[in-house]
Amino acid sequence: MQPASGRGTWALFIPKLITVLREGYTLGMLRADAVSGLTVAIVALPLAMALAIASGVPPERGLVTAVVAGFLISALGGSRFQVGGPTGAFVVIVFAIVHDHGYDGLVIATLMAGILLVLFGLARLGTFIKYIPYPVVTGFTAGIALIIFSSQVVEILGLRLEDEPPGFIEKWQAIVANLDGVNLTTLVVAVLTLAVILGVKKIKPGYPIFLVGITFGAVLVWAAGLPVETIGSRFGGIPRGFEIPSFPVVTWARIVELIPPAITIALLAGIESLLSAVVADGMTGRKHRSNCELVGQGVANIASAVAGGIPATGAIARTATNVRSGARTPVSGMLHAVFLLVFVLALAPLASYLPLASLGAVLVVVAWNMSEHDRFRHLLRAPPGDRLVLLVTFGLTVLVDLTVAIQVGVVMAAILFMHRMTRAVEAESGVTLIADDVNDFTETDRAAYEPRGNGDVAVYRINGPFFFGVAGKLSDVLDDIATPPRLFIIDMTNVPVIDATGVHALQGVIDRCRRHGTQVVLAAIKPQPLTVLQGMRLDVGFAVTVDAAMPPRATTPVPTG
Repeated sequence: MQPASGRGTWALFIPKLITVLREGYTLGMLRADAVSGLTVAIVALPLAMALAIASGVPPERGLVTAVVAGFLISALGGSRFQVGGPTGAFVVIVFAIVHDHGYDGLVIATLMAGILLVLFGLARLGTFIKYIPYPVVTGFTAGIALIIFSSQVVEILGLRLEDEPPGFIEKWQAIVANLDGVNLTTLVVAVLTLAVILGVKKIKPGYPIFLVGITFGAVLVWAAGLPVETIGSRFGGIPRGFEIPSFPVVTWARIVELIPPAITIALLAGIESLLSAVVADGMTGRKHRSNCELVGQGVANIASAVAGGIPATGAIARTATNVRSGARTPVSGMLHAVFLLVFVLALAPLASYLPLASLGAVLVVVAWNMSEHDRFRHLLRAPPGDRLVLLVTFGLTVLVDLTVAIQVGVVMAAILFMHRMTRAVEAESGVTLIADDVNDFTETDRAAYEPRGNGDVAVYRINGPFFFGVAGKLSDVLDDIATPPRLFIIDMTNVPVIDATGVHALQGVIDRCRRHGTQVVLAAIKPQPLTVLQGMRLDVGFAVTVDAAMPPRATTPVPTG
């Protein structure tokens, strides 16, 4: 239901932080939010660096994103519990953009994506983004997980590739071609880190497993003096504090070439943020404001681009951790960003000792969790059409492009839906008119349309939505009638909705019947179809409208064209 006033409309865009403050924010709520914010910050610290490195940018870019975008997503978004920052879903996209257009191109694309997200929210597209089919979401999520895993094989094996290709096939060809360069020490560090992460997860599931894992790896490499590449050896460490880089030169040609990746970033950010908000709703019983969430995501990405970060969105795992840690309001997400900033200012020198192999092990676990292998296997038992959508989306994500995968997946799912709807809409035809419908005619109508014998009346009943997928069935019924009847009644009792193609099909049947001297009557039209027919000025003369729960009523005119 749409809001009745302009004030009600703008209420859809009020951040949940404002709602919370209006309700009253107490010291007890602040304590709970502080504990959850600190917990999430400890989880987010290694992830922000690992995801940035996997995306082909220095680790501080991920930290900037987690601090700046993470704060704004919670402060301006439409969810009480959303925690935002860099996520695994963006690794593939960011790596490809940086490879093809450089970091300057990524900044411009992220800025454009932020603007698009704000426009999506203001246009109230949040509701529609949530309707992307489940097999499509699962397919591209699993595909991204496989690509993230593939990207970390190089780090885990300690390979040195001059120019690591972004494509999946090309990347694995390069890995296989350079297997003789595997660094066994690096591989051992990665395996031991992975073992520690999985062991802590099993024994102490509440511990920050990623932080424990990379700390173990760093101590092992430092204490044993192992020749393993670290953040310090590759990137020169992490600066204590953030420096805002100079903004790249923006030209019209540059904007045009970056439109496709910007759209990809915006769509993925919108989809993942709303999925994350839905997960939080399911865990808490609250309800987020989808369009406000999109606006908040847009502003956060604009700020991240200006501050020298990378694309950001709601992070499902960090949001779930926030909820489980006792978060009460969006302040917890804001404090998570503040704690991250404190960590950067205080602990930046120590980050230089973090082995890239240990961060690779972290991302292997992230990829495994992201793959949703249980849901993937579950969908493989779905009907053939759904399985095809899942596998095509997965394959295109891995082998072609995420944007193409989403577009093709959604189109295939839509075609599948139309096919199923077409099969669900049944049509019945006969030569007997229900007596109640005849008695509902006025005396004048009775004299004109009363049947004079068998074959004078044909009844056609449509069951289900009358849309473009089934419009052709109406003409097929006329083809089956050997002798054109004097009266052709279309019973629309069971038609809840009709679209423009359905109206066009009706008009074609009416015109065809008139050429044979047959009068057409539309009976039992429900409110939505009647409104559409009147709006498109269907040339039918009159129709009988009957409420499904009421006895037949008098005839109601439909305006002629």
